Amino acid sequence: MNREEKKVIINSLAEKLTEYSHFYITDTSELNAEQTAALRKLCFEQEVKLIVVKNTLFIKALEQVEKAKEELMPALKGETAIMFANVGKGPAKLIKEFRKANPKPVLKAAVVEDCVYLGEASLEDLVNIKSREELIGEIVGLLQSPAKNVISALQGSAGHKVAGLVKALEERG
Repeated sequence: MNREEKKVIINSLAEKLTEYSHFYITDTSELNAEQTAALRKLCFEQEVKLIVVKNTLFIKALEQVEKAKEELMPALKGETAIMFANVGKGPAKLIKEFRKANPKPVLKAAVVEDCVYLGEASLEDLVNIKSREELIGEIVGLLQSPAKNVISALQGSAGHKVAGLVKALEERG
């Protein structure tokens, strides 16, 4: 591979790093052709982009977009496949599902919501992580809950008592 071809690959990887919010660094070695095809099909179905890369080229792409290169260095050894996704926990769920029948891919590292997760032990945390939209939805639900309680209390039998108290106070004033 000449220098120009490497430059094209590095630029393509840098483009993917800016296009996708999250990426996972995995080891897919020892998967046979059938298993690899099944993994690629599952990735396609779940809108996860899977690319096998040379570590040195990926490091240069990380440098180009200034993304957590130092923290990821321990994970960039051996065979490497990158999973790009717009949903943070998407690749984690995919890996967990695929490994029910296969020994790999193994999670080396992940960058989700600008946080770095290292090692296989992080997989369960990543499966359970909530997206920004899910967290906002929960906060809105929590904020609406007290208001709903007050409104339902005012509309119920307690509401008649409150209305009576307000009327009595108006008459006094």
